[in-house]
Amino acid sequence: MDPTSSSKDLARRPARPRGEPGVFDAARTAFAWLITGPHPVALDGRTVRGLPPRLVPLDEVGRLTVAKGCPQQTRDAVWTALVTRSRAEGETWTVACVGLALPVLLPVAATLTNRFRGEVHDIHAAVLTGFLEALTDVDLTRPAILVRLRWAAYRAGHRALRDALDAAAPVADLGGRAPGPEHGGHPDFVLLAAVETGVLTVAEAALIGDTRFCELSLADAAHARGQTYKATQQARHRAERKLAAHLDTLGENDAASRPGVRRTPRRNVAGEPEKTRRPVSPRPPKSGVGDRGTRLPARPRPSRSTSEPGAVQEASSCD
Repeated sequence: MDPTSSSKDLARRPARPRGEPGVFDAARTAFAWLITGPHPVALDGRTVRGLPPRLVPLDEVGRLTVAKGCPQQTRDAVWTALVTRSRAEGETWTVACVGLALPVLLPVAATLTNRFRGEVHDIHAAVLTGFLEALTDVDLTRPAILVRLRWAAYRAGHRALRDALDAAAPVADLGGRAPGPEHGGHPDFVLLAAVETGVLTVAEAALIGDTRFCELSLADAAHARGQTYKATQQARHRAERKLAAHLDTLGENDAASRPGVRRTPRRNVAGEPEKTRRPVSPRPPKSGVGDRGTRLPARPRPSRSTSEPGAVQEASSCD
Protein backbone atom coordinates (compact mmCIF):
# COMPACT_ATOMS: atom_id res chain seq x y z
CA MET A 1 0.00 0.00 0.00
CA ASP A 2 1.26 3.47 -0.83
CA PRO A 3 2.03 5.04 2.58
CA THR A 4 0.83 8.42 1.43
CA SER A 5 -2.44 7.40 -0.20
CA SER A 6 -4.62 7.58 2.91
CA SER A 7 -3.14 10.86 4.07
CA LYS A 8 -3.74 12.35 0.62
CA ASP A 9 -7.37 11.34 0.92
CA LEU A 10 -7.53 13.37 4.13
CA ALA A 11 -5.85 16.38 2.49
CA ARG A 12 -8.00 17.09 -0.54
CA ARG A 13 -7.02 20.75 -0.58
CA PRO A 14 -3.24 20.93 -0.14
CA ALA A 15 -1.53 24.25 0.43
CA ARG A 16 0.53 25.42 -2.52
CA PRO A 17 4.05 23.99 -2.24
CA ARG A 18 6.81 26.58 -2.49
CA GLY A 19 10.43 25.54 -2.46
CA GLU A 20 11.49 23.07 0.20
CA PRO A 21 9.05 20.82 2.09
CA GLY A 22 7.32 22.51 5.00
CA VAL A 23 5.77 21.54 8.30
CA PHE A 24 2.67 20.04 6.72
CA ASP A 25 4.74 17.80 4.47
CA ALA A 26 6.50 16.50 7.58
CA ALA A 27 3.15 16.08 9.37
CA ARG A 28 1.70 14.18 6.43
CA THR A 29 4.71 11.86 6.29
CA ALA A 30 4.65 11.23 10.05
CA PHE A 31 0.94 10.47 9.98
CA ALA A 32 1.45 8.08 7.07
CA TRP A 33 3.82 6.02 9.21
CA LEU A 34 1.11 5.64 11.86
CA ILE A 35 -1.39 4.16 9.44
CA THR A 36 1.03 1.96 7.49
CA GLY A 37 1.78 -1.69 8.07
CA PRO A 38 -0.07 -4.65 9.55
CA HIS A 39 -0.67 -2.94 12.92
CA PRO A 40 -1.74 0.68 12.28
CA VAL A 41 -2.51 2.94 15.22
CA ALA A 42 -6.21 2.64 16.01
CA LEU A 43 -8.91 3.94 18.32
CA ASP A 44 -11.01 1.51 20.31
CA GLY A 45 -14.44 2.15 18.83
CA ARG A 46 -16.08 0.43 21.78
CA THR A 47 -15.15 3.41 23.95
CA VAL A 48 -16.00 6.14 21.41
CA ARG A 49 -19.66 6.85 20.77
CA GLY A 50 -20.55 6.56 17.09
CA LEU A 51 -17.58 4.47 15.91
CA PRO A 52 -17.85 0.78 14.98
CA PRO A 53 -17.41 -1.41 18.12
CA ARG A 54 -13.87 -2.56 17.23
CA LEU A 55 -10.37 -1.22 16.76
CA VAL A 56 -10.69 1.47 14.08
CA PRO A 57 -7.46 2.48 12.26
CA LEU A 58 -6.81 6.22 12.22
CA ASP A 59 -7.20 6.57 8.46
CA GLU A 60 -10.66 5.00 8.74
CA VAL A 61 -11.44 7.31 11.66
CA GLY A 62 -10.51 10.22 9.43
CA ARG A 63 -12.77 9.09 6.61
CA LEU A 64 -15.70 8.58 8.98
CA THR A 65 -15.39 11.95 10.71
CA VAL A 66 -15.00 14.06 7.55
CA ALA A 67 -18.05 12.47 5.92
CA LYS A 68 -20.93 14.93 5.62
CA GLY A 69 -23.33 12.54 7.32
CA CYS A 70 -21.20 12.17 10.43
CA PRO A 71 -23.09 13.54 13.47
CA GLN A 72 -21.42 16.30 15.44
CA GLN A 73 -21.66 14.15 18.57
CA THR A 74 -19.47 11.51 16.93
CA ARG A 75 -16.88 14.05 15.83
CA ASP A 76 -16.71 15.47 19.33
CA ALA A 77 -16.44 12.01 20.90
CA VAL A 78 -13.56 11.15 18.55
CA TRP A 79 -11.73 14.39 19.23
CA THR A 80 -12.25 14.07 22.96
CA ALA A 81 -10.55 10.66 22.82
CA LEU A 82 -7.73 11.92 20.58
CA VAL A 83 -6.96 15.04 22.59
CA THR A 84 -7.15 13.16 25.89
CA ARG A 85 -4.57 10.63 24.70
CA SER A 86 -2.40 13.38 23.22
CA ARG A 87 -2.30 15.13 26.59
CA ALA A 88 -1.61 11.91 28.48
CA GLU A 89 0.81 10.17 26.12
CA GLY A 90 2.01 12.84 23.67
CA GLU A 91 4.11 11.92 20.61
CA THR A 92 2.11 9.30 18.68
CA TRP A 93 -1.28 10.71 19.58
CA THR A 94 -0.23 14.29 18.99
CA VAL A 95 0.91 13.27 15.49
CA ALA A 96 -2.43 11.50 15.12
CA CYS A 97 -4.30 14.69 16.02
CA VAL A 98 -2.33 16.71 13.47
CA GLY A 99 -2.82 14.11 10.75
CA LEU A 100 -6.56 13.88 11.30
CA ALA A 101 -6.81 17.68 11.38
CA LEU A 102 -5.06 18.11 8.00
CA PRO A 103 -8.41 18.49 6.18
CA VAL A 104 -8.98 21.75 8.10
CA LEU A 105 -5.39 22.89 8.67
CA LEU A 106 -4.32 22.75 5.02
CA PRO A 107 -7.17 24.95 3.78
CA VAL A 108 -6.38 27.41 6.58
CA ALA A 109 -2.74 27.58 5.49
CA ALA A 110 -3.70 27.86 1.82
CA THR A 111 -6.18 30.65 2.49
CA LEU A 112 -3.73 32.69 4.53
CA THR A 113 -0.92 32.45 1.97
CA ASN A 114 -2.95 32.32 -1.23
CA ARG A 115 -1.86 35.79 -2.39
CA PHE A 116 1.12 36.29 -0.11
CA ARG A 117 4.27 36.63 -2.17
CA GLY A 118 6.74 36.25 0.69
CA GLU A 119 8.05 33.21 2.54
CA VAL A 120 5.12 31.01 3.53
CA HIS A 121 6.83 28.45 5.75
CA ASP A 122 6.79 30.66 8.85
CA ILE A 123 3.06 31.28 8.44
CA HIS A 124 2.37 27.56 7.97
CA ALA A 125 4.46 26.85 11.07
CA ALA A 126 2.41 29.39 13.02
CA VAL A 127 -0.82 27.68 11.93
CA LEU A 128 0.47 24.33 13.16
CA THR A 129 1.81 25.84 16.37
CA GLY A 130 -1.54 27.48 17.09
CA PHE A 131 -3.23 24.12 16.65
CA LEU A 132 -0.75 22.31 18.91
CA GLU A 133 -1.04 24.94 21.63
CA ALA A 134 -4.83 24.69 21.52
CA LEU A 135 -4.59 20.91 21.99
CA THR A 136 -3.27 21.51 25.49
CA ASP A 137 -6.12 23.68 26.71
CA VAL A 138 -9.15 23.31 24.43
CA ASP A 139 -12.27 22.70 26.52
CA LEU A 140 -13.39 19.13 25.87
CA THR A 141 -16.70 19.63 27.67
CA ARG A 142 -17.92 22.04 25.02
CA PRO A 143 -19.09 20.85 21.59
CA ALA A 144 -17.48 21.55 18.19
CA ILE A 145 -13.94 20.76 19.39
CA LEU A 146 -12.35 20.63 15.93
CA VAL A 147 -14.05 23.89 14.96
CA ARG A 148 -12.45 25.64 17.92
CA LEU A 149 -9.05 24.04 17.21
CA ARG A 150 -9.29 25.27 13.62
CA TRP A 151 -10.00 28.83 14.72
CA ALA A 152 -7.06 28.76 17.13
CA ALA A 153 -4.82 27.68 14.25
CA TYR A 154 -6.27 30.37 11.99
CA ARG A 155 -5.77 33.14 14.51
CA ALA A 156 -2.14 32.13 15.05
CA GLY A 157 -1.49 32.03 11.31
CA HIS A 158 -3.26 35.31 10.76
CA ARG A 159 -1.08 37.02 13.38
CA ALA A 160 2.02 35.67 11.64
CA LEU A 161 0.75 36.93 8.27
CA ARG A 162 0.03 40.37 9.70
CA ASP A 163 3.55 40.49 11.15
CA ALA A 164 5.03 39.47 7.81
CA LEU A 165 3.02 42.09 5.92
CA ASP A 166 3.99 44.79 8.40
CA ALA A 167 7.67 43.87 8.17
CA ALA A 168 7.63 43.75 4.37
CA ALA A 169 5.64 46.92 3.80
CA PRO A 170 4.69 49.03 6.85
CA VAL A 171 2.26 51.12 4.79
CA ALA A 172 0.21 48.00 4.19
CA ASP A 173 -0.88 47.85 7.81
CA LEU A 174 -4.59 47.18 7.99
CA GLY A 175 -5.05 49.66 10.81
CA GLY A 176 -8.13 47.83 11.99
CA ARG A 177 -9.78 47.92 8.58
CA ALA A 178 -11.16 44.97 6.69
CA PRO A 179 -8.40 43.62 4.42
CA GLY A 180 -8.59 44.18 0.70
CA PRO A 181 -7.45 41.98 -2.19
CA GLU A 182 -3.78 42.69 -1.46
CA HIS A 183 -4.22 40.86 1.86
CA GLY A 184 -5.98 37.82 0.42
CA GLY A 185 -9.57 39.10 0.13
CA HIS A 186 -10.90 35.94 1.80
CA PRO A 187 -14.04 36.03 3.94
CA ASP A 188 -12.13 34.59 6.90
CA PHE A 189 -9.82 37.62 6.78
CA VAL A 190 -12.83 39.88 7.08
CA LEU A 191 -14.21 37.87 9.98
CA LEU A 192 -10.91 37.90 11.85
CA ALA A 193 -10.52 41.64 11.29
CA ALA A 194 -14.04 42.10 12.70
CA VAL A 195 -13.06 40.09 15.79
CA GLU A 196 -9.90 42.14 16.27
CA THR A 197 -11.83 45.40 16.11
CA GLY A 198 -14.50 44.16 18.53
CA VAL A 199 -17.35 44.12 16.01
CA LEU A 200 -17.87 40.35 16.40
CA THR A 201 -17.05 37.90 19.13
CA VAL A 202 -14.99 34.82 18.27
CA ALA A 203 -18.14 32.70 18.61
CA GLU A 204 -20.06 34.92 16.18
CA ALA A 205 -17.24 34.89 13.64
CA ALA A 206 -16.93 31.12 13.94
CA LEU A 207 -20.69 30.70 13.44
CA ILE A 208 -20.63 32.75 10.24
CA GLY A 209 -17.41 31.26 8.90
CA ASP A 210 -18.16 27.62 9.61
CA THR A 211 -21.77 27.63 8.39
CA ARG A 212 -21.34 29.95 5.41
CA PHE A 213 -17.89 29.03 4.09
CA CYS A 214 -17.18 25.59 5.57
CA GLU A 215 -19.17 22.38 5.69
CA LEU A 216 -20.75 22.75 9.13
CA SER A 217 -24.51 22.77 8.75
CA LEU A 218 -26.61 25.22 10.72
CA ALA A 219 -28.32 22.25 12.39
CA ASP A 220 -24.96 20.88 13.58
CA ALA A 221 -23.93 24.37 14.71
CA ALA A 222 -27.16 24.62 16.70
CA HIS A 223 -26.42 21.32 18.41
CA ALA A 224 -22.83 22.38 19.09
CA ARG A 225 -24.07 25.60 20.71
CA GLY A 226 -26.76 23.82 22.71
CA GLN A 227 -29.46 25.90 21.03
CA THR A 228 -32.48 25.34 18.85
CA TYR A 229 -32.09 25.67 15.09
CA LYS A 230 -34.17 28.85 15.10
CA ALA A 231 -32.13 30.47 17.87
CA THR A 232 -28.87 29.71 16.05
CA GLN A 233 -30.29 31.04 12.79
CA GLN A 234 -31.27 34.26 14.52
CA ALA A 235 -27.85 34.53 16.19
CA ARG A 236 -26.16 34.23 12.80
CA HIS A 237 -28.51 36.81 11.32
CA ARG A 238 -27.71 39.30 14.10
CA ALA A 239 -23.98 38.72 13.67
CA GLU A 240 -24.19 39.15 9.91
CA ARG A 241 -26.13 42.40 10.31
CA LYS A 242 -23.45 43.77 12.62
CA LEU A 243 -20.75 42.73 10.18
CA ALA A 244 -22.58 44.24 7.21
CA ALA A 245 -23.06 47.56 9.02
CA HIS A 246 -19.37 47.58 9.94
CA LEU A 247 -18.30 46.92 6.35
CA ASP A 248 -20.64 49.63 5.05
CA THR A 249 -19.02 52.13 7.41
CA LEU A 250 -15.54 51.07 6.31
CA GLY A 251 -16.51 51.45 2.66
CA GLU A 252 -17.82 54.96 3.24
CA ASN A 253 -14.68 55.94 5.14
CA ASP A 254 -12.47 54.59 2.37
CA ALA A 255 -14.42 56.52 -0.27
CA ALA A 256 -14.23 59.72 1.77
CA SER A 257 -10.44 59.39 2.03
CA ARG A 258 -9.83 59.04 -1.71
CA PRO A 259 -8.13 62.04 -3.37
CA GLY A 260 -10.43 64.13 -5.52
CA VAL A 261 -13.61 62.76 -3.97
CA ARG A 262 -15.68 65.35 -2.12
CA ARG A 263 -18.30 64.11 0.29
CA THR A 264 -20.53 65.84 2.78
CA PRO A 265 -19.69 64.53 6.25
CA ARG A 266 -22.30 62.12 7.59
CA ARG A 267 -24.20 63.73 10.44
CA ASN A 268 -26.55 60.84 11.14
CA VAL A 269 -24.64 58.23 13.14
CA ALA A 270 -27.59 55.88 12.88
CA GLY A 271 -26.74 55.34 9.23
CA GLU A 272 -29.82 57.05 7.76
CA PRO A 273 -29.43 58.64 4.32
CA GLU A 274 -28.23 62.24 4.29
CA LYS A 275 -31.18 64.57 3.71
CA THR A 276 -29.08 66.96 1.61
CA ARG A 277 -28.61 64.23 -0.97
CA ARG A 278 -32.27 63.33 -1.45
CA PRO A 279 -33.43 63.56 -5.07
CA VAL A 280 -36.03 66.15 -6.00
CA SER A 281 -38.33 63.46 -7.28
CA PRO A 282 -38.48 59.79 -6.32
CA ARG A 283 -39.53 58.92 -9.86
CA PRO A 284 -36.92 58.03 -12.49
CA PRO A 285 -35.84 60.82 -14.90
CA LYS A 286 -37.46 59.13 -17.89
CA SER A 287 -40.89 59.17 -16.30
CA GLY A 288 -41.52 62.62 -17.83
CA VAL A 289 -42.17 64.27 -14.48
CA GLY A 290 -38.89 66.17 -14.60
CA ASP A 291 -39.67 67.44 -18.11
CA ARG A 292 -42.82 69.16 -16.96
CA GLY A 293 -40.84 71.71 -15.01
CA THR A 294 -38.97 72.75 -18.16
CA ARG A 295 -42.22 73.46 -20.03
CA LEU A 296 -43.47 76.06 -17.54
CA PRO A 297 -43.54 79.67 -18.72
CA ALA A 298 -40.28 81.53 -18.15
CA ARG A 299 -41.99 84.20 -16.04
CA PRO A 300 -41.54 83.80 -12.25
CA ARG A 301 -44.29 82.08 -10.35
CA PRO A 302 -45.95 83.58 -7.29
CA SER A 303 -44.29 82.15 -4.23
CA ARG A 304 -47.53 80.93 -2.56
CA SER A 305 -50.00 80.76 -5.41
CA THR A 306 -51.43 77.43 -6.46
CA SER A 307 -53.83 78.80 -9.00
CA GLU A 308 -51.69 77.88 -11.99
CA PRO A 309 -52.13 74.26 -13.05
CA GLY A 310 -48.44 73.95 -13.82
CA ALA A 311 -47.46 74.97 -10.32
CA VAL A 312 -49.84 72.49 -8.73
CA GLN A 313 -48.61 69.69 -10.98
CA GLU A 314 -44.96 70.37 -10.22
CA ALA A 315 -45.60 70.53 -6.49
CA SER A 316 -47.37 67.16 -6.54
CA SER A 317 -44.43 65.58 -8.33
CA CYS A 318 -42.16 66.35 -5.39
CA ASP A 319 -44.12 64.37 -2.81
